[in-house]
Amino acid sequence: MKKREQWTSKIGFILAAAGSAIGLGAIWKLPYVAGTNGGGAFFLIFLLFTLLIAMPLLLAEFILGRSTQKEAVSAYRQVSPGTKWHWIGRLGVITSFLLLSFYSVVGGWILIYLFRSITGGLASLEADQYGPLFNNVIANPVEALIAHFIFMILTIWVVQGGIQKGIERASKYMMPALFILFLIIVIRSLSLDGAWEGVTFFLQPDLSEITSETILFAMGQSFFSLSLGVSIMVTYSSYLPKEESLPRSVGSVVGLSLFISLLAGLAIFPAVFAFGFEPSEGPGLIFAVLPAVFSQMAFGSVFFTLFIALLLFATLTSAFSLLEIIVASITKNDQEKRKKAAWSAGLLIFVMGIPSALSFGVMNDFLIFGLPFFDAVDFLVSNILLPIGALLISIFVPLKIPKDVLWKEMSQGTNIAKKWFAIWLFLIRYLAPVAIAIVFLNVIGVI
Repeated sequence: MKKREQWTSKIGFILAAAGSAIGLGAIWKLPYVAGTNGGGAFFLIFLLFTLLIAMPLLLAEFILGRSTQKEAVSAYRQVSPGTKWHWIGRLGVITSFLLLSFYSVVGGWILIYLFRSITGGLASLEADQYGPLFNNVIANPVEALIAHFIFMILTIWVVQGGIQKGIERASKYMMPALFILFLIIVIRSLSLDGAWEGVTFFLQPDLSEITSETILFAMGQSFFSLSLGVSIMVTYSSYLPKEESLPRSVGSVVGLSLFISLLAGLAIFPAVFAFGFEPSEGPGLIFAVLPAVFSQMAFGSVFFTLFIALLLFATLTSAFSLLEIIVASITKNDQEKRKKAAWSAGLLIFVMGIPSALSFGVMNDFLIFGLPFFDAVDFLVSNILLPIGALLISIFVPLKIPKDVLWKEMSQGTNIAKKWFAIWLFLIRYLAPVAIAIVFLNVIGVI
């Protein structure tokens, strides 16, 4: 039997898992969702749901992967042979394929902005020109396709190298660089006149701002920002040695993810308020508003280049995990097949992403249920497939994995009281599925 590849160190695993979680969800999506849903009130509820729902669900995925030492599809099949439960893993593979097909398009936009920022193409623009520039960038078919292709090539190149020489090695360099760049930008943002108003907006909850929509958006963000519902963490944790403590690993990953979410808010909102922009600008906050904000700072072009660079790092580390779950399901631990599987799957994803890359230009009249192709795939993944996957995992783990196995995996490598195990089991068995079901039913308009 071929020896299964493993992470070389605990820190390597934690950085790779945190890199999967810390992507566009934490840096791009959270600030604009918080900005349009109550600021501090949203962030407070997001924290609560992350700790009470997403964190227990992440531990469940870790237990499933580490206990079976299998990639996602095989893990479900091993726990419940002869049943259809393995389709949770297949659903994760399909979801990862669709998600990466449009995620890489956004990654391409980031590459375009990084190139233009480094070459000085953004420095001469006026504040009101950044919005039209973004529209022109995403509508240019040649530029969008080339950038989409380059982003996928970078992702394939790392993943085809394997867990140790590819993903872990890249994460060990990219994640520390991300933290350092973020801290530099946060310090600069907080030093601006009027920055405290942005800090107050982001961190001081105004309970009168809490609405049912705020609660539901915060709940969804809590597990979307941790790569939950796709079985990515099942695959990642399957490479983890038995002696490592899963609760500590979960705590580290969640802690790093929350820390980056905090830094994202502190990097963006103080600068937005200092220069009189609105925090509720929506998805264009990063590409249209932030360049205008940074253009009014001393050395603003330098800081914006740093910000785009860290956004690229975060986007790539998430892309690695999305491609890895697909490659792992194909190779089934046969490392000789990894390179071919990575290139075949990656190039197929590039082809699948072409309509998304052209959605805002030559294909802007091609609609699916009234939505551009990009938005339709995004809606299918974010609002249907991810919640279904998370719900099924929260049902499967306590139902199909014996209680003694759950306890053994949770207590391995650490001294943990039985009461914490009982609390976790309650949260994953009852609170998580109910909460996720509420989010899903709200999204599809049932409640």
